[in-house]
Amino acid sequence: MTKEYYSTIETANIFRVSRKTVFLWIKMGKIEATKVGRNFIVPHSSIVEKLGKTLGTEKKAEIETSIDRAMKDFEQTFRKLGKE
Repeated sequence: MTKEYYSTIETANIFRVSRKTVFLWIKMGKIEATKVGRNFIVPHSSIVEKLGKTLGTEKKAEIETSIDRAMKDFEQTFRKLGKE
C-alpha cells in the first residue's frame, strides 16, 4: 500500500540522500512539500516525479520544445522521408 505523504526522513531514505539534501531540494523547488507545523511532508506524486517514473511539467515542456525545433530544422527531410 502506498502512503499519500512521506516525512523528510522517509524521503531521504527513498532517495538515499541526507535529510539536509531533502530540505535543500524543497527550498530549491526541486521537490514539492507542504509545511505542517515545524515539519514538511512530501506527497507521493512528488517522489514519483523526482524518481523519473512520470514526466513533470518541466520535462514535458522541454520535450515539446525539442520536437518543435526538430520539426522546424528538418521539415524538408521529414517530408522526403515520408514520401519513401
